[in-house]
Amino acid sequence: MITKRNCVTLLASFFILGWSCNALRAQGKYDPGASDTEIKIGNIMAYSGPASSYGVIGKIEAAYFDMINEQSGIAGRKIKFISYDDSYSPPKAVEQARKLVESDEVLFLFGTLGTPSNSAIQKYLNAKKVPQLFVATGASKWGNPKDFPWTIGWQPAYQSEGRIYAKYLLKEKPDAKIAVLYQNDDFGKDLLTGLKDGLGEKTSMIVAEDSYEVSEPTIESHIVKLKSTAADVFLSITTPKFAAQAIRKAAELGWKPLYLQINAGASIGGVMQPAGFDNAQGILSAAYAKDGADSRWNNDAGMQKFFAFLQKYVPDANKTDSSVVYGYGAAQTMVKVLQQCGDNLTRENVMHQAAALKDFKPDTLLPGIKINTSGADFFPIEQLQMMRFQGTKWELFGEVISTGSDR
Repeated sequence: MITKRNCVTLLASFFILGWSCNALRAQGKYDPGASDTEIKIGNIMAYSGPASSYGVIGKIEAAYFDMINEQSGIAGRKIKFISYDDSYSPPKAVEQARKLVESDEVLFLFGTLGTPSNSAIQKYLNAKKVPQLFVATGASKWGNPKDFPWTIGWQPAYQSEGRIYAKYLLKEKPDAKIAVLYQNDDFGKDLLTGLKDGLGEKTSMIVAEDSYEVSEPTIESHIVKLKSTAADVFLSITTPKFAAQAIRKAAELGWKPLYLQINAGASIGGVMQPAGFDNAQGILSAAYAKDGADSRWNNDAGMQKFFAFLQKYVPDANKTDSSVVYGYGAAQTMVKVLQQCGDNLTRENVMHQAAALKDFKPDTLLPGIKINTSGADFFPIEQLQMMRFQGTKWELFGEVISTGSDR
């Protein structure tokens, strides 16, 4: 016999059961590095060594996450950004990656700098099934979801950039005699491969190739050597320190070829200004992000947010340094992925959401350039636009060129 008392007890039980089910549904799913209150992100950056000029990227990303935390974080969770220095040394990167995963227990790694360092830790992170997100390098190996499903790039692939320069030369200077200086690692070789792929049957246009090691204090002797080849086009596949040296030395020698400087070494504040603006006039490059030194963006809504961020969180940052712009755009993309994750903060879902971005437009990307990813496409940015250095800034010209279809 069901009494009134039994009915009340039964209803209370159903209420408790229903409340428990709802609570379970609302409860987050977490892997190491995530909780109801925190998301731990790991990063490895060259704060010292031959690529230390890129270290500002990590500082900008840290400041951006500070801003997000002040704005209540990601669904109430605060970001803990743990960033270590590897001095652009692959063995040191391996040591730091293990520390981040096994000791700090981060949820994933984000924005690790450099082709050599990321190459050194890629197999380890994929074996551990720890996402290696939006690596700060454009090597083609970051877009291989079949063999490395836990690694994804961010910036345009180096090979694609090399093909764009080839396309430009074939159209504008088909009789060119090209000299190439490249960094002797996957970064340099990828860009050179792209150039050769783009030239196709006309690779004979390359009359000289010379490589340098990042351990070299100066590359001036390489410039002297390449000038002696009588090349009338020079492609400088260099990082900032060496890019500035090359520009200065070419000017000192009175060598005035059609000068192409790859994007990674085209920062105004980090390369052109140290090299001397007079020495940099007419140099060509390609871009996917807005230039903080260009007044055309002063009234741009996205760049106004960027400038306001700098003023409040990193007032000493150089807005003309492309690495500053880079760090902001990459961090903004990372936050977008975390927002898409909702309460499912497992490594598997973070990786899934990183590969599910649709027409995302960070504040700092050029008009017409959007981020798109999928399970089969791990190249988020696949568009570039040519530019020429004039006065104290880069001037864009031509149309935005898509690079996705030529892979």
